[in-house]
Amino acid sequence: MSNLATLPKNGSLANKNKVSNFPSLSSWFDDFSLTDFPSLFATNFNTGISLPKVNIKEVADAFIVEMAVPGLKKSDFNINLENNILSISAELKEENENVNDNYTRREFGYSSFKRTFTLPETVNDSKINAKYTDGILHVHLPKKEEAKQKPPRTISIS
Repeated sequence: MSNLATLPKNGSLANKNKVSNFPSLSSWFDDFSLTDFPSLFATNFNTGISLPKVNIKEVADAFIVEMAVPGLKKSDFNINLENNILSISAELKEENENVNDNYTRREFGYSSFKRTFTLPETVNDSKINAKYTDGILHVHLPKKEEAKQKPPRTISIS
């Protein structure tokens, strides 16, 4: 028998004011999402990059960071290493100007992101490299020789 209680969305264990077939005010707020009305809350000022998603995987001889950042160029990225902290950032500036007979419209945008990662001591920081292909930034963080996973071996009994 399980001793875990199932909690309703509002987090309370007991419903003190139970009115049948009528949702509580807190459950209405739980179900309300601002994403249902994107045009109501969106502005033209923030056309920037959201924080990119990252996959980090460990293989026998390295750690691999994969960051999804489509639409950028290699020159848009800054990758820095300082005190075992790897920083990946990008900055984009865009300006458009449209001049007609009686008016001038000028739009400009700015977007940026920065992700930082604390590297383990096992990373050989002198051999870190990166490449950008098909909208994915790949950062290869090789391990130091003593930290690499050794293949299994059989020990003979004497």
